[in-house]
Amino acid sequence: MNRIVEKLNENKKIVSIYFTAGFPELNDTVTIIKELERSGVDLIEIGLPFSDPLADGPTIQKSSTKALQNGMTTQLLFDQLANIRDHVSIPLIIMGYFNPVLQYGVEKFCAKCKEIGIDGLILPDLPLAEYQEHYQSTFEKYGLINTFLITPQTSPQRIEEIDQASNGFIYMVSSASTTGAKQGFGDEQKNYFDRIASMQLKNPQIVGFGISNNQTYQAATQQAKGAIIGSAFIKHLENHGTSNISNFVNSIR
Repeated sequence: MNRIVEKLNENKKIVSIYFTAGFPELNDTVTIIKELERSGVDLIEIGLPFSDPLADGPTIQKSSTKALQNGMTTQLLFDQLANIRDHVSIPLIIMGYFNPVLQYGVEKFCAKCKEIGIDGLILPDLPLAEYQEHYQSTFEKYGLINTFLITPQTSPQRIEEIDQASNGFIYMVSSASTTGAKQGFGDEQKNYFDRIASMQLKNPQIVGFGISNNQTYQAATQQAKGAIIGSAFIKHLENHGTSNISNFVNSIR
């Protein structure tokens, strides 16, 4: 069974952490993954930096720029992760934009993911129809779960289509804005959370965008399976490097 599915089957709320590969320093990637697992994180999303990250807020954009300046590439990330399964058992997801995957070669990329032990991908700019028509068979051939995003503006029909096409979790974007930490959720977000919960989708939802502390984590996971913390963790890395990661994680849960 895919490690993501195994984790989702556990009777607990999920903490998922996103970080940009190659940030703050080029060779920090494996260190961060090991520290996150030691700190009790449930899922890790490894950000593949891209030069035009349209859905990302300024914090993650800045980390992507720095990672690229440091010399991070798709091949280098794969090289860094070559022996990662000798050290960690946590589910690992690569998150990024489809362009670098296409440039690398989709089948070659998926094959490398399987070889390394990557469990899934999140590619926000890969449309559902495009995925189903051209790439789904390849992803499934290599045992990769592809995770789709929904937003408060996604229609009920579209949400149902995404739910039917998914076999892991649905990435539930908390707002229509770009990524970034927020102090709390307003009525619009709370109504959205209620509406999605009432749909009784077959796949669990994990909330992303705007989760930065225990307050927002608790609010996001009241009805959802878990929450994703990205920008707040990137800021921690910017300020503290790879030290005190456990303190950050403990402050969220």
